[in-house]
Amino acid sequence: MRALLLVLPVFLMACGTKTEPGTRPLNAEIKPASRATIAHNQSFAKQLPFGDRADFQLARRGFMAAIPDAQVNDAEGREVYGLARMQFLQGEPADTVNPSLWRQAQLNALNQGLYKVVDGIYQIRSMDLANMSLIEGKQGWAVIDPLTSAETAAAGLALANRVLGERPVTAVIFTHSHADHFAGVTGVLSGEQLESGSVDIIAPQGFTEEAISENVRSGNVMQRRALYQFGDLLPSGEKGFVSSGLGNRVSAGERGIARPTILIPESGAELEVDGVEMVFINTPGAEAPAEMIFFFPQFKALCMSEIASHTLHNIYTLRGAKTRDALAWSRYIEHALERFGGQTEVVFSSHHWPIWGNGEAVDYLAGQRDLYKYIHDQTLRLANHGYDMVEIAERLELPESLSRAWANRGYYGTVNVGAKAVYNHYLGYFDGNPANLHPLPQGEAARRYVEYMGGRDAIMARAQRDFAKGDYRWVATVLKHLVFAEPGDEQARYLLADSFEQLGYQAESGIWRNFYLSGARELRQGVDVREAMLPPEEIVAQVPLQLLFDAMAVRLNGEKAADTEIFLNIDMTDSGQKYLLVVQNGVLHGYQDRHSDTPSASLALSSRDLRLMFGGLVGAPALIAKGRLKVSGNPLALVKFGRLFDQFDPNFNLVTP
Repeated sequence: MRALLLVLPVFLMACGTKTEPGTRPLNAEIKPASRATIAHNQSFAKQLPFGDRADFQLARRGFMAAIPDAQVNDAEGREVYGLARMQFLQGEPADTVNPSLWRQAQLNALNQGLYKVVDGIYQIRSMDLANMSLIEGKQGWAVIDPLTSAETAAAGLALANRVLGERPVTAVIFTHSHADHFAGVTGVLSGEQLESGSVDIIAPQGFTEEAISENVRSGNVMQRRALYQFGDLLPSGEKGFVSSGLGNRVSAGERGIARPTILIPESGAELEVDGVEMVFINTPGAEAPAEMIFFFPQFKALCMSEIASHTLHNIYTLRGAKTRDALAWSRYIEHALERFGGQTEVVFSSHHWPIWGNGEAVDYLAGQRDLYKYIHDQTLRLANHGYDMVEIAERLELPESLSRAWANRGYYGTVNVGAKAVYNHYLGYFDGNPANLHPLPQGEAARRYVEYMGGRDAIMARAQRDFAKGDYRWVATVLKHLVFAEPGDEQARYLLADSFEQLGYQAESGIWRNFYLSGARELRQGVDVREAMLPPEEIVAQVPLQLLFDAMAVRLNGEKAADTEIFLNIDMTDSGQKYLLVVQNGVLHGYQDRHSDTPSASLALSSRDLRLMFGGLVGAPALIAKGRLKVSGNPLALVKFGRLFDQFDPNFNLVTP
């Protein structure tokens, strides 16, 4: 049994030698932009209003102070966050970066520090993936979204206190259940404050379970894919990591969680927080399973959390998560407009920069509202005409009134993936064609494709001709089969890597770029082996027991357990609760308030130790030796139980078999 992982992305690749694409050798070197990619990016530059510099003015408005290069280290001197390696963005767009993504990267990476939104509202920007906002109350700061790491949150708060005057933290607000908005809480609140509950922590209903659960059941595969989505393996540079679109890199420091003291119900709420009136609207099931937006009447300021930002967001995220509801998303923005639009003078969010002015704010929110509704409605219109998911994604384009607005560009999510997400949300993965009802596994199909296409040499000759023409999508589609059929063929892997690389250089979406370049890295260098990271004890100790049992059930090897029956009675020595764990028919069940009359073994331990043991942070022998676990009945049953569970490899291949 290995630890349940609450994962956040971190990030780090190397530049190679230039060779002319038409004659380039097939090797593991990183390549320059091809002629086709240069032409694509130059053509792209003509499609959008790059002369419009309004966002650059907005991103700098209200600047007060910064930490040099946003450099933050931990207590041992290890870098937790820094932007020194992003200074290459000061220049003109490189041939290896889509010029629209370059622009977004500049806005994110070159504008960091403390900013005034209005008198009484301040933001720490680009010192982590997200923003931390500070609301000046009567007694101190109400902190909104204390970033990903304690170190960056503490550094941001210290910067604000140095410039604006020392103030205590009187409340913390978690806008939603994604870790870049809460995991740095120990940087703004002490352990004593968290333990005593002396400072109010406000969050939407369902926050704790959603914050912990998102990566638990599918944590290993989600973590693996997140490495590619966020470019964790890529160093910053013109041929590597440029931006996630949503922001810069995620910090790599100490992470934690805190239980809210005040939950905002689905119906919303009005609260006075340290003398500041706040009106909350709960917005579950759109950008996050638990999320809320809120309005400050005295500041005429609307915080849109992550419901509205300066990018088309993910309706489906490439790291893997539940598909989001694009229609609900649009309606939440509409509701905010209806309720607060007439009063709003500034809109700010958990990423990017604010919008000032009532007309400008309303136009921006209306564009974001229509962005998600257009993708939703038009996907279903085309589906009802009989188009399948891929056909719709290829066909769907935003109208110019939406697409030319910089805030609607696909720097994070894309129209292509958004359309597929809407289709899947309503209709699932099956397109109705019986040929796709029961496809062959990828490896077996690949071998047959290679045979049908005339064998390895014929495929390579044609793929190299198509690569020279700049037809990288098709080359990638074809060579995927050859690599899966003959994974030891270095030349095939290198040509597929070169194709991924050019597709990455052309991508407007930061996470598409990261996925392509990370895939190229795997093909050229193999898998970067990273040790599995155990989650902090305080996170595991708060996992709801039913969720813990669900995660254990996913790890149970059904083949090993098929003929096994085990009944474990569990008594909690601290709470007095009892549980029954049953393995039967290759399935694990966990039952509260139940015991077996004929258990295989009985366990007595605290609820915390139970979580730590089943979460992989402490072994049963250690707990027994310390007197914290008592086992009655057959102790070998517990040993047998533990051997039924898989250990997941955190470094499995993604683009090779």
